[in-house]
Amino acid sequence: MARHSKKARTISTTAKVAATGVALGAGAALLAPAANAAPYSDWERLAQCESGGNWSINTGNGYYGGLQFSASTWNGYGGGEFAPYASQATKDQQIWVAEKVLAAQGWGAWPACSAKLGLHSSANTSRPKPVNGTTSHGTAAPKPKHQAAPAPKAEANPVEAIAAIAGDPSGVAGDPAAAIARLGEASDIASLDAIFEEITGAYDAKDLPVPAQVAGYYDMVRELLPF
Repeated sequence: MARHSKKARTISTTAKVAATGVALGAGAALLAPAANAAPYSDWERLAQCESGGNWSINTGNGYYGGLQFSASTWNGYGGGEFAPYASQATKDQQIWVAEKVLAAQGWGAWPACSAKLGLHSSANTSRPKPVNGTTSHGTAAPKPKHQAAPAPKAEANPVEAIAAIAGDPSGVAGDPAAAIARLGEASDIASLDAIFEEITGAYDAKDLPVPAQVAGYYDMVRELLPF
């Protein structure tokens, strides 16, 4: 489901149908993925927004790979089977895990970029499980790179719990979803800016970066609100 500047997330199994009175057309229909399932291109577009399309990125901010998974989300949805971190896995492996996240959480796991790109498709539950250590084309998994964080990026898991602190009574520094909810209360740009100032102050107090999904939501809402 990342770090941002101060301001803001399974599976085409091949099968054989026994010819025991089942029509071939019906069998093919059962094997075909849903028409509205997320195409491969949706994940490539999302990665371009999240990480500049760098599937092996490790910016050192706690989020990894093309789709900016936190370690807990990556391992919680089966990514640990491929590599300890998403940045060490192949593109296909990251997409396979992302399909599972999408099925469980929806596109809200990547709120800023999915809204920006208008992504609404469902999870592709017929995508094949990739081979460990290689891509679908048989090439080796990319080596992780450590480089400066691009912007914007969003985390795959929208809530990474951190205890609330003094100076943050609303708990937004421990809950990006709460921060987004606060931003949604704004009625104009002035009130939006004031709320965002409060949020950035709460994150500063914990010496934490404002999550990219929060900053991205702020940018998106700011373009829509009246002065």
